[in-house]
Amino acid sequence: MQHSWVSMRTSWNAGLAVFAMGIITGCSGAGNASGSVSATPTATVTPAPIQTPATTPSPTTTATQFAAQMVPGWNLGNSLEAIGNAPALTTVSQETAWGNPVVSQALLNAVAAAGFKSIRVPVSWKQYADANDRIGSAWFDRVAQVVDQARQAGLIVIINVHWDGGWLQPTYADQAAANARLKTFWTQIATRFRDQDDRLLFAGTNEVMVKDNYNAPTAEHCAVQNGFNKVFVDAVRATGGGNASRYLIVQGYNTNIDHTIACNATLPTDSVVGRMMMEVHYYDPYDFALNEKSAIWQWGAGATDPKAVQAWGNEEGVDAAFRKVKVTFADRGIPVILGEYGAIAKTEYDPAGKYRTAWDRYVTRSAVQHGMVPIYWDNGPTGNHTLGLFDRAAARVVHADIVEAIVDAAK
Repeated sequence: MQHSWVSMRTSWNAGLAVFAMGIITGCSGAGNASGSVSATPTATVTPAPIQTPATTPSPTTTATQFAAQMVPGWNLGNSLEAIGNAPALTTVSQETAWGNPVVSQALLNAVAAAGFKSIRVPVSWKQYADANDRIGSAWFDRVAQVVDQARQAGLIVIINVHWDGGWLQPTYADQAAANARLKTFWTQIATRFRDQDDRLLFAGTNEVMVKDNYNAPTAEHCAVQNGFNKVFVDAVRATGGGNASRYLIVQGYNTNIDHTIACNATLPTDSVVGRMMMEVHYYDPYDFALNEKSAIWQWGAGATDPKAVQAWGNEEGVDAAFRKVKVTFADRGIPVILGEYGAIAKTEYDPAGKYRTAWDRYVTRSAVQHGMVPIYWDNGPTGNHTLGLFDRAAARVVHADIVEAIVDAAK
């Protein structure tokens, strides 16, 4: 997701370019699209790396074999990537700005106990950086704490540079400045976590696209976004240590499957072979999965009301989309991270969540069958029109039926 409060979506099916607004949390004003907020970082010194013994990657463990250990995954959404308009930022005030409690060890233990094997931790960085893009040490410490908590829970961890105010614009006009900032950020992030072992992965970006433009990318957009992927890979590798061979995740254009295949079928060159993965997202059909204003609430073979179901994006549509990913990437030994997917609750139509559960189950199963690592997008709240599965404050599962469906489908 690019924003917490207002999530601007098109259909993720390549043939459509429909723009829509989907409110997916109950907080107010936090995720405006106006860009980053000014911040006074707590420190501007270069952070020291975490002193965790590095492990030498086994040459017999391919990226595909490692990715299989990550299935299924869960997103710690709307927490460490939350941005706001506070004049003076603190790690706690921003982490909770979108309505979620401070992340706890108990929550991450509950996620692992529920059967999830990996956790994607979206992170915002710019609001904690100074004018020279030096990230404050207090924020580094907090991110490192959450990473360590997730590792202690037994989870494989992904951290990224998330939407972060939307400064990663894939245009020639913005290319030089964006490349410089991306390199500066990833040099710092990679240095801080250099000595972590393979169970920490880095993902370079999130849903890169031209602001408010959900059309197919142009050659310019593809070239610049591919450049972002290359800058990320080179910056991380240059820091050495465990990063010399760490698994890295690059993204397709706007994480749209067809746009990714058109734009990003060729991965960046890397100094190590077989340590890169591709990331896409999936929320199709949009009116069912994310549009809380839509009366489309049934899905799939079990639908009974033609007026309540979208004419596309059923089981066959899921398989067709994921088959393209398999042929383009997985069959070439490139694991694919389905970094976000999920369907909101529509309790006004479906109190039991029958169709939502069916969608989550089928998408998870199809993803695994097509060589993908499904990582469910959880934005926190568990009420109507949200995607949350856990009561984060109480550290307990709320939607056990969906969690069970996802975990079982991933087997």
